[in-house]
This record gives sequence, structure tokens and C-alpha cells, in this order.
Amino acid sequence: MSTRSVGVVGDESVAELLRDDDWTVECRTDGSVPGTDFVLAVGQRAFASVARAVTDSVVLPIDAGRGVRSVPRDSVRKAVGSLADARTERHHTLSVVRGDERVGEAVWDVTLVTEDAARISEFGVETPTDTIDAFRADGTVVATTAGSSGYARRAGAPVLSPSPIVAVAPIAPFATNPDHWVVPIEELTLTVERDEATVTLLIDDTPTGTVDRGEPVTLSPAGTVRVAVVDESRPRFT
Repeated sequence: MSTRSVGVVGDESVAELLRDDDWTVECRTDGSVPGTDFVLAVGQRAFASVARAVTDSVVLPIDAGRGVRSVPRDSVRKAVGSLADARTERHHTLSVVRGDERVGEAVWDVTLVTEDAARISEFGVETPTDTIDAFRADGTVVATTAGSSGYARRAGAPVLSPSPIVAVAPIAPFATNPDHWVVPIEELTLTVERDEATVTLLIDDTPTGTVDRGEPVTLSPAGTVRVAVVDESRPRFT
């Protein structure tokens, strides 16, 4: 790097650690992103805020999950010192529209789930050209590559490498041998096919209201975030 300057989002103590090593650090804890070439995002919440921001910075995730190959906190000093030689991966985010209203941007995943786990509903998944499936379940989750090692993995979906694709999985399906799907991020529509139970829409695990029967939840490309990968980055698949 031409200068010893980085940004930090999410944890002042990491900024102080780097200042002790004579780095110039611009720290943010208010949701904004420093205007530096490299930004350290400490924790999943900080990484998500940086990923949603309009920024050209390369992001080094710190303790932000395996899906983005984050660096353990105790390896921050060494990882920052090797940023000049880092390679980058691009992770894609999802625009979420319920009906005609844009309700958010997903960095990790989008979930439709019944409020009462003891009651199942029926969910439909389709693209502009194909009906993928309709199934009875407690819900369905669509995960980005960054989120594919999280809840979607526990629901049976595969872990994905960074690319413009998503993983789709039923949650607690009624079928004994359910399918899971990997599809391109172009446009994906989720619907509730029955009104037997109240269904909640969650974006990155945050509830954003309910979804009525037949009301489309449309997912489409929103943006990308460049993630730095260094020797200290955790492996994605193990």
C-alpha cells in the first residue's frame, strides 16, 4: 500500500490496536463508511452496512462469518499488513421488493417463514422463465453466496463460492426428501400459495412485515462488495 491508512467500521478497539502500530485509521461506528481504499468491517452487522453502502473500498471482514472468509480478531495486525497483496472476491447483494414496495437489501439471506412453527404453509418459487417448485413447509430461505454458510446451510442448501447465484431451500419441509436449488441472480419471485398461517418476511434475519397469499416477493441484483482475502482469512468450506 502507498500509505499506512485504513478505515474501520464497527469497533473502536480494533482502530486503537492499529493506531498503536502507527497506522492512520478513520473509524466509524455510526453506520457510515470511511473514504479509504481498505475498510475493516468488524462483525456481521458492520460488514452488512459496508456492503449496502455505495463505496469503492475493498473490505476486510473481521469476525464477520465464514461465508465472507473473515479474519479472526487476533490476526488483525498481520492481516492488515498483507492487504497490499490481497486478492479480492465479489459478493452480490439482493434488492427485495414486496408487492410494489422495495423493502430492503439483503447481504446474507431472505426468508419467508410462518409465525407459528407448528403450522406450515405452501410456498412457490419461480424465475421469469421457469416455475421452480411449490412446496409445503415452515418457510423458505434464499441465501447469497455470503450467507450460504449460515442458516441456509442448516436448512440443507450448499455453500456457494462468490458468483452471481443464490441458494434456495425449504425450511422444515413436509416432504421427506426435499429439493434445494442454485439459480442465477436475475429475478426470483417467492409467493405464499396458501393463507393457512401468517407468514413473515425477514431480510438478514430482521422482520420486515408479513406477506399475504399471492403477494410476490421479488429478488433481483442490487450491488456488489469487494472482499479482501489474505492468508489469515478463514476457509469457506471447512
